[in-house]
Amino acid sequence: MSFLVANLPPVKCFVRREFLYDFEKGHGELEPCWWISIKSQRSQAFRIESYLNHYGALYDKLPLHAYCWKPIEGDPYPLDFLQLWNSMSYDITVIKKAMIANMRCKIKMKDGSWLEGEYLFTVDSAHPDFNVIDCGHSEDVEDHKSFNFIKCDNGQFAAQPNNRVVILEPASNPKKMKIPDFNVATTRWNVEMDPKWDYGMPENKWRMNE
Repeated sequence: MSFLVANLPPVKCFVRREFLYDFEKGHGELEPCWWISIKSQRSQAFRIESYLNHYGALYDKLPLHAYCWKPIEGDPYPLDFLQLWNSMSYDITVIKKAMIANMRCKIKMKDGSWLEGEYLFTVDSAHPDFNVIDCGHSEDVEDHKSFNFIKCDNGQFAAQPNNRVVILEPASNPKKMKIPDFNVATTRWNVEMDPKWDYGMPENKWRMNE
């Protein structure tokens, strides 16, 4: 698990140039780049570091809506539509879920509209140090969120939780898919609560042949 900063798979895209000039100029212009790393500061939006190959420069700490992979179609979604929840921890893991790698998907946006795209990778978090007080929700069963990064058809990128992503897999999806009506998982599972496995009980002493 990485603290504060984690490597990202290389994503070739563009920076909206107004973000490079603190909105003083560059509006409507795009600068080619590659994603390099992601910064996770609890209770803030993710910040992405990119490599601007035309300058040989690294530019750090830009939010998700600063990037696009093609000129954005229509009005761009604001940041709070693309990333619904702030980062939950300084400690993060970046993983590409192999079974759904590069699959098509659709995401339900904040206003109820749908946006299609392609799954890229996932950022997840936890609180790994029991010697430090956990003041966040990254390990709460009800409040924990993972962030699936999506390359959206409108040109933007999104980071959405599982409950807002529908995977589109023609080989396994039926022609008419069901609408999920599941409840949020609230149980913290533990397999070490049954007293019959208590080593202190003489009748349950550990035996190698069991």
